[in-house]
Amino acid sequence: MASRWMILGHYQARGQEGWEALAQGIEDMVTGISSSVETERGLAARLRYLTTSDAGYEAMDRAGIDVTPKTLMAWLAEEVTPNRANRARLDAAYWDLRRQNVAADLKRRLNNDGRGTRLEVNGVDQSAVERRHQRDLPPRSVNVRGIWDRAVDAWLAEDEHELDAIWDEILVNHFGSDRDKYSKVSSIGWSA
Repeated sequence: MASRWMILGHYQARGQEGWEALAQGIEDMVTGISSSVETERGLAARLRYLTTSDAGYEAMDRAGIDVTPKTLMAWLAEEVTPNRANRARLDAAYWDLRRQNVAADLKRRLNNDGRGTRLEVNGVDQSAVERRHQRDLPPRSVNVRGIWDRAVDAWLAEDEHELDAIWDEILVNHFGSDRDKYSKVSSIGWSA
């Protein structure tokens, strides 16, 4: 959506596109193994997670892991440690599969039995902007319904255009004449 924020940093304002904050908010809801892939525990947990389903093997294929079954068995038995590049690919495959597996739960949580989710939207950070150039951007709290299945699907597909269209829909439906002020934001938060 075009806005008066065409050159966001012109007066030192800081923020991001609303759709980017929306995608980041969804991404932040994905939890998983906290141990690093560089640790024995983290590597073993990722390998177990990835090798218990066909979807895990597909995630490894998408991440570019191309090893023989013998090598994979040696990794699982902890006889051989994957090289750094393969550890990074295993980590990417793990998070890819994790996102796929939690998508249905994210939709359920965000839709909240049809009640939607309350968003706290914070306008761009103007702390470095001269007072005469600042705009009135109070935090806004709006209840958003009906878009969450599309939003999670767009996030999974990394579809920036769809996420942008969803953010525009939120702005039009909930911000009225202030929608232009919140096309770019410093953050979006919710509790779901």
